[in-house]
Amino acid sequence: MATHSMTCHPATPAKLTRGIAIDIARQQDGSIRIRYDVDAPPGGLKLGKPGKPERRDQLWQTTCFEAFVREAGKVGYLEFNFAPSSAWAAYSFADYRSDMVDLPMASLPELSYDGDQSHFAFIAMFELPPALRDANLQMAITAVIEERDGTKSYWSLTHPVGAPDFHHPDCFTLRLPARARS
Repeated sequence: MATHSMTCHPATPAKLTRGIAIDIARQQDGSIRIRYDVDAPPGGLKLGKPGKPERRDQLWQTTCFEAFVREAGKVGYLEFNFAPSSAWAAYSFADYRSDMVDLPMASLPELSYDGDQSHFAFIAMFELPPALRDANLQMAITAVIEERDGTKSYWSLTHPVGAPDFHHPDCFTLRLPARARS
């Protein structure tokens, strides 16, 4: 498992969130597991009420954890959105922000979180389509954090120049090598 630190976009400073670190690993079955460790008091954040997992659009409008995935060297990509409420979304794009369609999922993502008074951890485990399970991957790992007073901060491993844009090709900096074949 590899640990990486995310940075807050300079145009969207957080008041309560001091940092986000992620641990990411490819599982034996080809699925991806990401742990987002948020250094912020959960009571000061809008996390939603945990419920049954359901597919829902526009999760990025409040606290949401995201993963963008593409095969190394390709243009098309997938977007996965996960909320602490257990809502999720998955999309496929043919190119930068174009030809978006819902991505069918063979199984529901596994989502969980826990925390204490000063931080919380959100864990997402999700399957990739068969064509990507054994591929070299490029990923953009991102988060939107909304505080109870409405402050929103945008976090990523890398930010492109200009406004926050998690879809931007410059965000796909994380490399996840293909699984070793047995």
